[in-house]
Amino acid sequence: MDQTSNGAADHKGKLRGGIDLGGTKIEAIVVDQSNKVLGSSRHPTPIKGTPEDVAKEMAAVMKEAAQAAGTTTDQLAGIGVGSPGSVDTAQGTVSSARNLPGWDGSYALAAALTEQLGAHVKVGNDVQVAIDAEYQIGSGHSYHSLLGVFWGTGIGGGMILDGQLWHGRGGAGEIGHTVIKRGGRRCTCGNNGCLEAYAGRAAMEIRARGEIERGRKSELLKIMKDKDRQHFTSAVWAGAIEQKDQLATELIDGAVTALGAGIASAVNLLDVPAVVIGGGLGVRFGQPYIDRIRTATAKHLFPGHQPPDIHLTSLGDLGGALGAALLAKDA
Repeated sequence: MDQTSNGAADHKGKLRGGIDLGGTKIEAIVVDQSNKVLGSSRHPTPIKGTPEDVAKEMAAVMKEAAQAAGTTTDQLAGIGVGSPGSVDTAQGTVSSARNLPGWDGSYALAAALTEQLGAHVKVGNDVQVAIDAEYQIGSGHSYHSLLGVFWGTGIGGGMILDGQLWHGRGGAGEIGHTVIKRGGRRCTCGNNGCLEAYAGRAAMEIRARGEIERGRKSELLKIMKDKDRQHFTSAVWAGAIEQKDQLATELIDGAVTALGAGIASAVNLLDVPAVVIGGGLGVRFGQPYIDRIRTATAKHLFPGHQPPDIHLTSLGDLGGALGAALLAKDA
């Protein structure tokens, strides 16, 4: 448990829960009407099993966050969830969340969590709820339109256009699966040349492990073991960069270049005035890398376009959970 508050009694029936379901972590929070975090908890995301196993772990994390806030989940006004994959908010289902174990099909996540937690649950796409939080209470609050790019296990995206979150037909914002190199690297989605294949944490790990197996020297595996991790998390990549690991440096530099190309293409199409960058790697590397991504983006902008403002998320690791909690207002 990360935070504790004894103020829940003053907000009975008005508290909301938010769950951020990520490829490496599940984070849950309880907030009051002013979005102040009263309790939180975080667990690793299961790496094996089924969607049912993931849902059980999500419920356990949410219950811990409620306990830390001095309440129980059945006393919450609602609970929001930000999930990867294709989300049908009306039906409460999540499909093709390939960064999660065994989640190739569709699963009724909202119904499962509602039953386990005793409060109504509403599910949204993880990046879309996070960018909505940036727009409402974060770095994007002063803009009417913006693009959110979340650099983490994958590369997620979301858009606020003229003050409205743009859903498209349900799958809008997949900037990670825009093609930046025709015939390029194979992406985990099955296509070639996607931005995510060059900049996603999972894709970079696959490439790094392949290089190491072929005899390339790197400290990535040692750092992973020292940090008691099972994957090359954001902390592992940051540790390798600090040690000036050549393989890690090459892959992260390549990710920055790829992000610049992908973001510029989106800006050339939409001409939004601002871009907010978050996600595990974005938050971990911080402002110096936001500056590098800004430079990489400028190289590919259409000459007639004014460069957008590019900001680091102001909500940090809690952005996804806060966005989910905002979604719970409608639960």
